[in-house]
Amino acid sequence: MRPEHHEGTGGGGLLVPMAWMYSEYLADEVLVTGDLMEPTTLEYRAGRDALALTIFLSDGAVAEELPMARVDELRLLTAYGAAWRRWVCARLEALERPTAPAGVQDPDLALARSAWRWLEETELLAADLDAIGPPPWEPVGEDEEEGETQVWTPAWQLGLPLGHLAVHLY
Repeated sequence: MRPEHHEGTGGGGLLVPMAWMYSEYLADEVLVTGDLMEPTTLEYRAGRDALALTIFLSDGAVAEELPMARVDELRLLTAYGAAWRRWVCARLEALERPTAPAGVQDPDLALARSAWRWLEETELLAADLDAIGPPPWEPVGEDEEEGETQVWTPAWQLGLPLGHLAVHLY
């Protein structure tokens, strides 16, 4: 979105990423309302970026805060799994096709790509949910150490469930 220019032809002005900023704002509002995580944590950032990316890629933010139909759509889109990752990659690829004049980069898309890169490349230490307990068919060994097993996981794998839960609480 270009700001209005009143003098000259208005070419070469600053491009303002309003769609991305509004998507981030809505994601932040949903997460703050859910009160699941401190806003200063990396986990919160992962949740906000995953939710903002979902809002942005699902045809952007709407004028209203979040109508019920939109909340239901976000619930379905953020359901955990590899399907969300594939959906994000496909939507980003579709949006990267050149629609703007040569040499002009869409600032919203640039911020969305940056958020996706951060979600994919950043690994956060998380509880290993597969190691919570032995399968019921295996005997519990006495030599196993007590304590929580942790693994490094891509940020989106923590942010997506956080965003999904926040949408449910919204």
